[in-house]
Amino acid sequence: MTAPAVPVTAGDRVRQAVFFGGVVPASDNEERLAEEVGMALAGAGFELLHGGYNGLMEAAARGAAAKGGTVTAVTLADRHAEWGGFNPHITGEVRLPDLGSRLNHYLDRADLVVAMGGGIGTLHELTAALYYAGNIRPVPVWLTGPTALGLLAFLRREKWLFETETRPLGFLIPIASAAVFATQLRDLTRPTEGEA
Repeated sequence: MTAPAVPVTAGDRVRQAVFFGGVVPASDNEERLAEEVGMALAGAGFELLHGGYNGLMEAAARGAAAKGGTVTAVTLADRHAEWGGFNPHITGEVRLPDLGSRLNHYLDRADLVVAMGGGIGTLHELTAALYYAGNIRPVPVWLTGPTALGLLAFLRREKWLFETETRPLGFLIPIASAAVFATQLRDLTRPTEGEA
C-alpha cells in the first residue's frame, strides 16, 4: 500500500486540482496520461475534484488513489442516478442542484485546472474555466493530451482565444506529456521566497 500523499497547502487548506476529462478516452495513451496526471497531483499533495464517473475521470482517480490521494466527485444531485455510480476510487462527494453551482464549486476552489479530451460536457467545463481564469481569478489552466491540445490549437487559429494587453493568457499552459506535467507541477508547488 502506498503511503498517503503529503497535502500541499494554500494558506490553511489543502490545494485542490480540478480535472475535466470525458467518459470516453480517445486512446489507451490518453487514458494512461490521465492516470499519470492523477498520480502526479496526489503525489504533490493536491486533492482531486472531478465528476466522479468513468473514462478519463476514473483513470485520473485511479492514479491519485495509487498515491494515497483524496478524490472528490462533484455531480448534480438530480442526475446522479441517471449517470450511474461513481468510480471505485472516489473518497468523497458533493451533490449540487444545478450546472452553475457545480461550475462555481469547481472554479472557486481550484488552485489548478487540468483539462483533457471529452465530450460537450468537458468542453463546457473547459470554456467556463478559461473565462473564469481570464476574467475572474487567474487560476492556472493546463491542457494536456492530444484532444485538448488540438482544441487549443483550433481555438487560437480561429481567434476564439487570443491574448490582448487587457486579457493576458499567462494562466493557460499546454502540456505535451506526463514528464512535462510533472515538471510544471514541481514549478507550481515550489515554495516562493519567504515561504517555509
